Amino acid sequence: MTRRTEWPDSGDAPRGAAGDAETRSGRRGRHGRTDSGGPSSSRAAESGPPRTPEEQARAICLRLLTGSPRTRKQLGDALRQRGIPDEAAEEVLSRFEDVGLIDDAAFADAWVDSRHHGRGLARRALARELRTKGVDSTLIEEAVGRLDSEQEESTARELVDRKLRATRGLDREKRLRRLAGMLARKGYGEGLALRVVKQALEEEGEDLEIVEQHWVPEG
Repeated sequence: MTRRTEWPDSGDAPRGAAGDAETRSGRRGRHGRTDSGGPSSSRAAESGPPRTPEEQARAICLRLLTGSPRTRKQLGDALRQRGIPDEAAEEVLSRFEDVGLIDDAAFADAWVDSRHHGRGLARRALARELRTKGVDSTLIEEAVGRLDSEQEESTARELVDRKLRATRGLDREKRLRRLAGMLARKGYGEGLALRVVKQALEEEGEDLEIVEQHWVPEG
């Protein structure tokens, strides 16, 4: 008859050879000392600071890039804040560019695509954001240039349509200013904002001829 093994009441399942080895290596001896060479000592060695500024810079950049893409300027600023010498930082950043881990052009393209379709930002707002991240002006122009005027106007109309219901019940001037102000904050020009909002409101039967003469967008 086969004897069934009863596991302890703690509910711990067998952990296999790796788990058993970890348990054995972590046991304390009769004098309370942990066996040398166990996981705790190896982890301490692994978590120790890199020996050179270049190694530190590589570790910092890899950790930051694991979270999300970064521009060269963003990584350079991070290295400077952590006290990495400029020479070591430049060497590592240039190496990362050579192997494609830093690619400001790809960053700009992805940023424009994400922020335009996700947040509805216009070309002017997108360019402003990319400048703050240190992207070269030529790369910015190329990235935002992929959004043509037709696409920008279509997105503006979608934004207005989403907010239109929330403005019902307000007077005409208030509706116009609120909706146009929303577009202005997202980087749309005054002419485009007024045209899109006016069209949307007129389709609801609003008469905007008088209001338009005194129109000032809400900031």
